[in-house]
Amino acid sequence: MKLGIVGLPNVGKSTLFNSLTKAGAESANYPFCTIDPNIGIVPVPDERLKLLADFSHSKKVTPATVEFVDIAGLVKGASKGEGLGNQFLANIRECDAIVHVVRCFEDSNVIHVDGSVDPARDIETIELELIFADIEVLERRIAKTARSAKSGADKNAKKEYEILLQLKKHLEDGKKAISFETGSEDGDKFKASLDLLTDKPVIFAANVSDADLADDGESNEYVQAVREIAKENNSGVFVISAQIEQEIAELDDDEKQEFLADLGIEKSGLEKLIAASYRILGLMSFLTTGEDETRAWTIPIGCKAPKAAGKIHTDFERGFIKAEVINYQELLESGSYAAAREKGKIRIEGKEYVVQDGDVILFRFNV
Repeated sequence: MKLGIVGLPNVGKSTLFNSLTKAGAESANYPFCTIDPNIGIVPVPDERLKLLADFSHSKKVTPATVEFVDIAGLVKGASKGEGLGNQFLANIRECDAIVHVVRCFEDSNVIHVDGSVDPARDIETIELELIFADIEVLERRIAKTARSAKSGADKNAKKEYEILLQLKKHLEDGKKAISFETGSEDGDKFKASLDLLTDKPVIFAANVSDADLADDGESNEYVQAVREIAKENNSGVFVISAQIEQEIAELDDDEKQEFLADLGIEKSGLEKLIAASYRILGLMSFLTTGEDETRAWTIPIGCKAPKAAGKIHTDFERGFIKAEVINYQELLESGSYAAAREKGKIRIEGKEYVVQDGDVILFRFNV
């Protein structure tokens, strides 16, 4: 999973990136501090892995990972070359979703690029710049496709040309690509191939002061504004304090839990963000475990057994015979694989089996 982090300058983007990835991206109280895109890869917290690794006495534990890409703050006019963020929009075109950091705190010591805190205005500024950037992509693609559409050399070019024109009009009306319907499966695949920024799901990170964390921003009017916008756009949203996350990042696991408990918080920002990402992208994890390795594998919800097997290796999918499946909790409660078999807890599933979150699977294949 790859997530691109966007937002205005000085909203806490790089502070959040630092805390999530511990990558040490520069962070300071002035615009355009982030010059080059920062990239960090983070393991997905999953307590099931440790339990299974202890169960199997695994030599190695491999969690699922998330790649974060943090680009320079975007400002009004970014798509026309204002600021620095436009130079790096290409770095987030291949991301699965966009994390939009929105400032929801007052602090006279932290400069706001527009002079005041206003989440609705800030969100609109960023979204318009992403729309403008997508229109530029479409204009180049339209110019290229027009020749093929007129010549008739490529039978798909005419359909693609029509979709491009309709999509450009949709964006020019201030709407995002994600809400544009092509009306066909082939059209949807073509739209997806364009890698448009506004065709990606969005998760809003409402960045608050530590005082607003305990009630999850319920008493913060700025957070409520962000939640309304998220609801209207079918986007994800979670409340975070980038400053607190930075402090948490310096602690070990035991200290972290104690610190969160003192603040009256159950989950860290990273855990909230990953949960929101999995939800909005429709993802889940199945597990494999043994003496050599315990590992989490991220797949789409609704994925059938052969496709899940292919996540491990293409040969597993090509030569799929069957899957031996047990829920991780049932496996742990059984005490051993042998005991689980005796109790009839391990199921034999075929090609039509839809994998469930938390399944521990052993694939049988032959190529």
